[in-house]
Amino acid sequence: MHELSIAADLLRNVLAVAAEHEAVRIEQVTIEVGVLRQVVPEAIVEAFAMLAVGTAAEGAALKVTELPARAECRRCGNTYAVSVDVYVCPQCGQADARLVDGNDILLQTVVCQT
Repeated sequence: MHELSIAADLLRNVLAVAAEHEAVRIEQVTIEVGVLRQVVPEAIVEAFAMLAVGTAAEGAALKVTELPARAECRRCGNTYAVSVDVYVCPQCGQADARLVDGNDILLQTVVCQT
């Protein structure tokens, strides 16, 4: 369950943001997760809630949006949707792709109470 380590890193970042803004409580956190990270949204929400107990983030809602994976073909420049193991360009048939989206975890918002 790699969601636990991701949730731990997320919590560290969220608590740092809250401290920087002198917040006493974190109410909501929003993240975007690329599908290639293979994160189970329910698992990361549960892990975050468990790790947040006793911190300013205890009880905070974690909203997770999954982002699709996209690649750009280095041969023809076509941008297209990809899946975990399929990177073949539908336009030229080459498997020479540069990943554009779908492998990131992005902290979008932290809603705090000061």
